Amino acid sequence: MGKLISNPKLLLAAVVAVAILLISFLGGAVGAAFGLGFLGGPIPLIQLPAEYITEIGSYQLMNTFVMFWLAILVIIILVFLATRNMKEVPGRWQNLFEAFFEFFINLAEAAAGGRRGRMFLPVVTAIFLGVLFSNWLGTLPGVNNIGRIETVEEFMEIKLKKEFNAEGHGKLAKDVKKMGFAKFMETHGEDEHVEEVLRTFFSEHGQDLFVIFSGDSGVGFINLGRGEQWKVRLNQVVALPSNFDDHDAVDTFIHQVEVPRILEGVQPDEEQEWTATDVEEGRVGLLVPFFRGASTDLNTTLAIAIFAMVSVQFWGFRTLGFSGYAGKFIFNPIKDPIGAFVGLLELIGEGIKVISFTFRLFGNMFAGEILLIAMGFLLPLIGIIPFLGLELFVGVIQAAIFSVLTLIFGSLAIIAHGHGDHDEEHGAEQAH
Repeated sequence: MGKLISNPKLLLAAVVAVAILLISFLGGAVGAAFGLGFLGGPIPLIQLPAEYITEIGSYQLMNTFVMFWLAILVIIILVFLATRNMKEVPGRWQNLFEAFFEFFINLAEAAAGGRRGRMFLPVVTAIFLGVLFSNWLGTLPGVNNIGRIETVEEFMEIKLKKEFNAEGHGKLAKDVKKMGFAKFMETHGEDEHVEEVLRTFFSEHGQDLFVIFSGDSGVGFINLGRGEQWKVRLNQVVALPSNFDDHDAVDTFIHQVEVPRILEGVQPDEEQEWTATDVEEGRVGLLVPFFRGASTDLNTTLAIAIFAMVSVQFWGFRTLGFSGYAGKFIFNPIKDPIGAFVGLLELIGEGIKVISFTFRLFGNMFAGEILLIAMGFLLPLIGIIPFLGLELFVGVIQAAIFSVLTLIFGSLAIIAHGHGDHDEEHGAEQAH
């Protein structure tokens, strides 16, 4: 303590650190409970499926897909820097990649028992680098909190399309996608199927929460201090009229969706300050981030897992031949019932490896994303800093696990059935 007081620089650093911590504490979710929360914002929408950013023709561009290709682009740039001017005395980037590949070469040769292990390198190193940079890019500032606004109208359009398909009204689902919600309601508003689905929709989604954005000209932002208490429910913005079969009621309903407003008689809590004017001048909707960590999408991790296990099967068939590799799983159940049962278990195990690969990576990275979001909500400015280092470390570990397990499975796949037993017998004969 005496050293701290006698050193002005350390004392100043300590005072600044405590001040930042106090400001973060009072400006976040905890401070909001006491009427402060001047730095806080609403918790971003957390959902398992990836969100689409825009449509390119009939193709929906997903935010996790963008991040995955950004990771690939980063890898291409780094490889270019490492190989554009290769020398006997390597430079910084060349030296880094040489050390990287030397490590995996030694690892592959040790796992496969010789130089044949080098056949695994293209796949194993590609998986490691792809997973690593996908994980790391997911921790950059702006990921999950910069994006486009999905308006109430668009939200209803997407949800109703799914509802129509689920109810077997494929024609209505196509029409609502092709026309847009407002035009669809003008032409189909008096359809009894539409009314039925809309009533079900509002009973299920009426309590869904939306954010009040500020700004105009297609650019939306959230003012500091607009935390969870600034969110509005769907049935506060627009509600289904009781006389929905009346054409005038349908027109009113469409207007409410196009220009979201707080319905008469529905007021916010006493501590809130927003009004119907705030809603009309701003925009009500959900934030769809332009960027989201690729490994937090189950489709991405599943695709990598399938690629890894297909590569393993390819190595097995290539090395042992069709009969040699298939013979590890298929036995005559009459002559060798135990072998047939074990082979069946081994075959099932190959499929389970895909599931294990998929959910191990997805679970760890998705949980990390939720942790960062929660800490940023509780302690703005500094809450996520200690956990960013943890996420970077977890990203390396998950990339290493995925790639090394692929290497091990590939090494086991190229070993002929009964090879270990023959080695043991040969060793026993030599000892004898």
